[in-house]
Amino acid sequence: MAIKEILTVPNPVLKKVSKPVDAVTDETRALMDDMLETMYDAPGIGLAAIQIGIPLQIIVMDLSREEGEPEPKYFVNPEILEDVEETKPYDEGCLSVPEVFESIDRAERVKITYLNYHGERVTEWAEGLYAVCIQHEMDHLKGVIFIDYLSRLKRERAVKKVIKAEKLKAAV
Repeated sequence: MAIKEILTVPNPVLKKVSKPVDAVTDETRALMDDMLETMYDAPGIGLAAIQIGIPLQIIVMDLSREEGEPEPKYFVNPEILEDVEETKPYDEGCLSVPEVFESIDRAERVKITYLNYHGERVTEWAEGLYAVCIQHEMDHLKGVIFIDYLSRLKRERAVKKVIKAEKLKAAV
């Protein structure tokens, strides 16, 4: 396993639309293992493959945080089958937009389908933080970053903040 570099805005790769995965193979699982290790190291609760520069429809997630045993989840070719009309604002952050948190309205509940780590089809309802996180990560697969939901001014401020932080980090 290896920790990969997480791309940050305004890197144009983050705007690419990810392609479906033909099959879950040992190579796919190795990529998911690297993604999970990268996400834990960051630290974060979700990561899409495009965030490490690989435009494939793959997401890893672990909502357990430090509250006990890790509970990693793997999503290959995820799709939202249906959602509820009720939305709820949630303070979101993103490993590709470090240190920026903004309130985004998301569906409170979504029915998803995906292939798991072993290539098995799973269909389930996601609620609460799980629903928010899967919607956020699936946006990445479409080239959408959570700041794209903000006003132009807030979005520009967020990008400038990240660029400034990256310059400071590079200078150290």
